[in-house]
Amino acid sequence: MTPEAIAGGWIEVVTGCMFSGKTEEVIRRLERAEIAGQDVTVFTPNIDDRYGETVIGSHRGSEYEAIVVDVDGPVTETLRRRTEGDVVAIDEANFFTDTLVDACQALAGDGYRVIVSGTDQTFRGEPFDPLPALMAVGEYVEKRRAICAQCGDPASRNQRLIDGDPAHVDDPTIVVSAEEKYEARCRDCHVVRRD
Repeated sequence: MTPEAIAGGWIEVVTGCMFSGKTEEVIRRLERAEIAGQDVTVFTPNIDDRYGETVIGSHRGSEYEAIVVDVDGPVTETLRRRTEGDVVAIDEANFFTDTLVDACQALAGDGYRVIVSGTDQTFRGEPFDPLPALMAVGEYVEKRRAICAQCGDPASRNQRLIDGDPAHVDDPTIVVSAEEKYEARCRDCHVVRRD
């Protein structure tokens, strides 16, 4: 059964490593919803301004207008108050706290189709909250892969680079950036410095 065939609300999670096309897929789903005559509301975290403050954007250049949400504020209340239409999309879920899980559950309970995307692993290769919980409660989960920047195999990891070298295990988890500080890597090519 496809998501479009279910009555009521549900959660769709699009996840994977950086450069795997997560936001492109969300934008594709939003465009299809609009073609079907559905109204969409898109949210983006306030700490992600790589493509502008009020848009979600992909590394390939696609953009979609979005409402900025304070990740430290009352996320559930903000999303419920600002949502209009039939479909809700939340990009870069990995920049939110676990309160995003409750917000998505509340929206789905209100009858919305909720599409949420984000990176599922930190640069250390560890689960990146709140994605594991969203994947557990979502009705549909799609894990995407990129191409390893080193060997060309399917990539599932985020390689954080500092001046071209792999980040140390003790470096900060969240650094908002793109190609200049991250690469997609496979399990074998992924490196976390521990020295």
